[in-house]
Amino acid sequence: MQKHVFLRIVGDLSTHDDYFKQKFDATNKEGISSLAKYTTTMHMLAYGLTADAVDEYIKIGGTTALECLRKFCKGIIYLYKPVYLRAPNTDDLQRILHVSEMRGFPGMIGSIDCMHWKWKNCPTAWEGQFTRGDKGTTTVILKVVASHDL
Repeated sequence: MQKHVFLRIVGDLSTHDDYFKQKFDATNKEGISSLAKYTTTMHMLAYGLTADAVDEYIKIGGTTALECLRKFCKGIIYLYKPVYLRAPNTDDLQRILHVSEMRGFPGMIGSIDCMHWKWKNCPTAWEGQFTRGDKGTTTVILKVVASHDL
């Protein structure tokens, strides 16, 4: 993630939710910094880490890490849903179709891509449903439709 995007999210969420602001306790000792809370969340999301695993790296307990993750996800949905987590409107579709046509793909709205992510903690009862012979392990298929401006 680019630094300016990360810092924009940090600023937006800090403004939206006081949980992400650094506070002081009754003895005037600093609490967990905003950046530590965001870094914890990003590590959990990017690397699929458990809440306990980030304790070694960032020194935040498992319960706090889970709370950071919950509040982060709720804040992202609240702040960015109207812009990024919505269906395209007529203007969006016309713009996308125009750009696609200029690139030599008339009528194309987006490009479909998929990948298999290894499902390390798949329940034993489900393994047969999520195992492909060519992969040799349980996977979850992630399918994405992306436009040129993402």
